[in-house]
Amino acid sequence: MKRIFNSDLVIVLAGEAGQGIQSIESTMALLLKRNGYYVFSASEFMSRVRGGSNSTELRISSKPVASYSDRIDILIPLHNGSIKHLKKRITPDTIVIGDASKIEYDGIRDIQFNKIALEAGNVLYSNTVAAGVICGLLNLDPKVCESFIYQLFASKSPEIGEKNADALRRGYSAGSQFTDLEIIIEHNESVKNDILLSGAESVALGALAGGCNYVCGYPMSPSTSVLEKMAFYSNKFDIIVEQVEDEVGVVNMALGAWYAGARALVTTSGGGFALMCEGISLCGMIESPLIIHLAQRPGPATGLPTRTEQGDLNLALYAGHGDFPRIILAPGTLDDGYMLTKAAFELSDKYQVPVFILTDQYFVDSRYNTAPFTVTRLPENHIVETDDAYKRFALTETGISPRGIPGYGSGVVCADSDEHDESGHITEDLELRVKMVDKRMKKEAAIHDAVIEPKLIGKVSCSTLVICWGSTFHIVNDAVRSLDNDDIGVLHYSWIFPLPKSTASYLGNASKVIVVENNGSAQFAKLIQRETGYVVTNTILKYDGLPFTVEEIAQKIRSMI
Repeated sequence: MKRIFNSDLVIVLAGEAGQGIQSIESTMALLLKRNGYYVFSASEFMSRVRGGSNSTELRISSKPVASYSDRIDILIPLHNGSIKHLKKRITPDTIVIGDASKIEYDGIRDIQFNKIALEAGNVLYSNTVAAGVICGLLNLDPKVCESFIYQLFASKSPEIGEKNADALRRGYSAGSQFTDLEIIIEHNESVKNDILLSGAESVALGALAGGCNYVCGYPMSPSTSVLEKMAFYSNKFDIIVEQVEDEVGVVNMALGAWYAGARALVTTSGGGFALMCEGISLCGMIESPLIIHLAQRPGPATGLPTRTEQGDLNLALYAGHGDFPRIILAPGTLDDGYMLTKAAFELSDKYQVPVFILTDQYFVDSRYNTAPFTVTRLPENHIVETDDAYKRFALTETGISPRGIPGYGSGVVCADSDEHDESGHITEDLELRVKMVDKRMKKEAAIHDAVIEPKLIGKVSCSTLVICWGSTFHIVNDAVRSLDNDDIGVLHYSWIFPLPKSTASYLGNASKVIVVENNGSAQFAKLIQRETGYVVTNTILKYDGLPFTVEEIAQKIRSMI
C-alpha cells in the first residue's frame, strides 16, 4: 500500500556528536528553500564533542512553518542509539531508513550510508549521501541539487566538489527506490526570495541595524552563536568583537565602551549573566545604556548547558542590587529577533537603562525562512555636545539627563559607582540621595510610553486566553489553531518588563487564562500576579530541557477546557 505524505513532512536525522547531523540539516534547509519549500529546523544535542545521541528536526511544508512537532514521519538514524533516544516519538507510522546491519529496528528500510560514501571515495561523504537520500525521497530536481552541492564546496578543491556531487547522486538514487512513498508538498516560487535564518542570526542582524559597533562576550552555550555571527559581520562592518577573559570583564568593558560613545552588545547565558550582576548595578548607578543578550539554558549552576529553558526571567528581573529601572524583551519570531534587538539600542540609548534580550537555545538554534527584514531608518544618537556648565546627572522632569561623552564638547563627563550629585561627584547628602533615586525611577513612566503591546491572535472576547512569551509563540499559536476553536485566543508577550498596562484588561475579558512557560516555577505568571494582582491558576510548564511540541500543547489545552 502506498504511503502518502500531504502538505507537511517531518524528517528527523539522528546520530552521535561528530557524525555531521548539523551539516546535513543546514545543507538541506538551504537547498529546500532554494527549491521553493517552506522549511523549519531545530536541533537537540548533548553536551559532548563526540558520542551521545543528538537529533535535528527538518520540517517541510506547503505553507509557512516555524514550530516544533513531536511527530516523526521519516527517521534517518546514523547510529543504533538513535532508536532508543527517540523511542517516545517513534510510532508505527514512522518510516525508518538506515543501515540495517547497524540499526536494530524491525521494518527498517535499508540504505548503507557508509558503504555508498566509500564508493564515492570516502566515508566522510556519508553526510552528503544522506542529503541525497532526502532529495531523492522528495523527488527534487537532481540538476538543481547537484548545482547546489558544487556551489557549497566551491571554496574547496574541484576534486572534493566532484566527489560530493557523486555522493549526492548515489544517495539520490538510493532515496528514489522507495516507490511506495509519495510525498506531495507544493512549492512556492516566492519562497526563493525569502531569507533563511536562525534566531541567533536575527539577533545579530538586529544589532547591526541598531548601530552596534562593539561586541564582547565569554563563550558560553547557547549564546556563543550570536558572538560568532557578530565576529563574522565584523569582517564587513566597522565592529570590534572581543572575547574577554571572564564575564566580570565583559560587562565592565561594555560599560566602558558606552561611556566612550560606542554602542555595545554583550551576549551571555545564565551562569555568565550571574557574574555580571555587580556590573549591571553599576550600570543602574551611572545611568549608562547597556544591551545584554541573555540566551537561556536550564539551571541552576551548569544545569543542562546545551538544552533549552525559559528559566532566567527572574534573574533578569531582579539582577543587580538597589533600585533602578530596566527593560526586558523576549523575541518570539525571527522578525522579533531583528526588530526588538534593533529597538533595544534605541531604548537603552534614549532612557539610559539596561535592556535585556531574553532568548533560549531553542530560539537561537532554530531556523526557518522568512521575508527579508526592512530597515526603516538609521538609529538615533542621543549623545549631546557638552559645555562648561554640563551636569551629567542633571535633575529633570523625566529623570533622563543629557548624556555626554569625554572629548565631545568642553564639559567634564564624570561617572562614579558611589551616589553622586548632578555633576557626578561623590556625595553623602541624604536629601540629594533621595532626589537621585527618585530621578532614576522617574524613567519608568517615560519607558511605559514606549511599551510594545502584546500580540493577540483571536477575538478580544474569547473565553479562554492562552498566554505565552518569548520563543514559545509559534508552537503555542499552531497548537491553538489545531484545536479549531474560535473561542480560544493566544496572547504573546515580546515586551516583558515593564509589563504592558493593557495586561489587566486582557485578563479581565477571559473566563479562563492559561499561561505556557518553559520553566518549572511559572515565572511570567508570577510577574503578572505581582504587577496586576491576578492569580493565574492554570499553567502549562515544561523543564526537561526540551522545547514544547505543538501536539503536547494542544493536548494539554484540550484537557483544561
